[in-house]
Amino acid sequence: MKTVQFEYGEGTLSANLPDTAEVFIPGETIPDPPALEDVVEATRQSILNPVGMPPLSETVGPGSKVTISFPDRVKGGYQPTSHRKVAIPLLIEECLKAGVFKEDILLICSNGLHRKNTNEEIKAILGEQVYYEFMPSHQIINHDSEDWENLVDLGYDELGDPVIMNRQVFESGRAGAAIMIGHVLGNPYGGYSGGYKMVATGITHWKSIASHHIPSVMHRSDFTPVSPHSLMRDKFDAIGKHMEKEMGQKFFMCDAVLDTNARQLAVYSGYGQAIQPLAWEVANRRTYVPWAKEKFDIMLFGMPQNFHYGNGHGTNPILILQAIGANIIRHRRVMKDKFVVICSSICNGYFHDEEFPSYRELYELFQKDYHNTLPEVEKYGEYFSHKQEYIDKYRFNYGYHPYHAFSMVACGHITEMHTAATYIVGAYEPGYARAMGLKTRPTFDSAIQDAMRYTGPNPKILALPRCFKTAAVHLMMADDPIPGV
Repeated sequence: MKTVQFEYGEGTLSANLPDTAEVFIPGETIPDPPALEDVVEATRQSILNPVGMPPLSETVGPGSKVTISFPDRVKGGYQPTSHRKVAIPLLIEECLKAGVFKEDILLICSNGLHRKNTNEEIKAILGEQVYYEFMPSHQIINHDSEDWENLVDLGYDELGDPVIMNRQVFESGRAGAAIMIGHVLGNPYGGYSGGYKMVATGITHWKSIASHHIPSVMHRSDFTPVSPHSLMRDKFDAIGKHMEKEMGQKFFMCDAVLDTNARQLAVYSGYGQAIQPLAWEVANRRTYVPWAKEKFDIMLFGMPQNFHYGNGHGTNPILILQAIGANIIRHRRVMKDKFVVICSSICNGYFHDEEFPSYRELYELFQKDYHNTLPEVEKYGEYFSHKQEYIDKYRFNYGYHPYHAFSMVACGHITEMHTAATYIVGAYEPGYARAMGLKTRPTFDSAIQDAMRYTGPNPKILALPRCFKTAAVHLMMADDPIPGV
């Protein structure tokens, strides 16, 4: 037997597993490719030599308006050499050298439907030098997808999806430069973050996001297992390219490929359509991991209370199911048909109503009025998104936008689509898990014993400790080809 510790609330819960169980920890079981040695110089050279478009020195000057949009607190690292802390000062330096007036540079946290970032969070993201240079003059802001004075409706893209974007970014794209900082990191939603995913989700309106974070897109066979080639990815690209068409100029993107510890493996700058395949080629070597020699019957992991979207991700019932679905999307290639998931969570009914104000009402709505599966509540998305109480909490009280809950339900339903059964272990309030269609057991051992009703005796177990505390990979069979760029 081997003992493995899994995340559980603010601590861990141990599981005694058979010796045949296999453990995978990102960055340790299979080491990441080597990180860049001189991050600053590599980033500088990338910015000075953009791919598919001229350098900033040839496109901006005195009178140019420049926006620099950067990812919010959800991803990207806080270390002194993080991509945001390295790239943004270098981009500002290039703009100033080209003659751009400092007061014409605006930094925008591209939080999309996520809650706005506090001043302290933004300072941690950007570093004190940039923060204190630009925050006192109100040149660092959060995107607000409900502020119609600062949104522009660009009609519909070539796929028929609405494109509504940040007005200040749009205007800078027409009269200067719209710069995008991106992190190319494995993501269950469309393969990778960064690139056009950054613009399609970070600086748009909920109606644009509702064109791709929905069941009709996420329940297709091209979505699970994860792949950079899917309808969702096509929609990201179409939205971003439509923005560029209407601006009359390309985004200047500066994307870093990151490893498990948010260190840069490579940096690419320039035209999104040109740099996405270059970045993905490097990212593939870290993210898609051909490893498993035989497929597994049971996927085992633990869920902390506080991760990714914030405190409550591992206890909010809808987000619990979303997180399980995300792990399935990443690792479906190495699991047998109708496998079993076993996950530890304190599952205490903590919704964190301040940060996730619309979630409790949506959860309660799911429990009644003939709702048998989670996607059946999708029809209420527009209603929730017009509730002034929730809009105000998003705009003024650091809450997630009301549509965010609906963008999560499609991912949660993937759990039901692909598993024979899913267990929550150690729930304080097991009813919250059962109300989402999950089974509950007190211990890992009792859950494994019950799961043998589905798997048969001696199940092959995949253990994924720290999977929500590290940047996850996408596991593959040892002889699987890595998805082509």
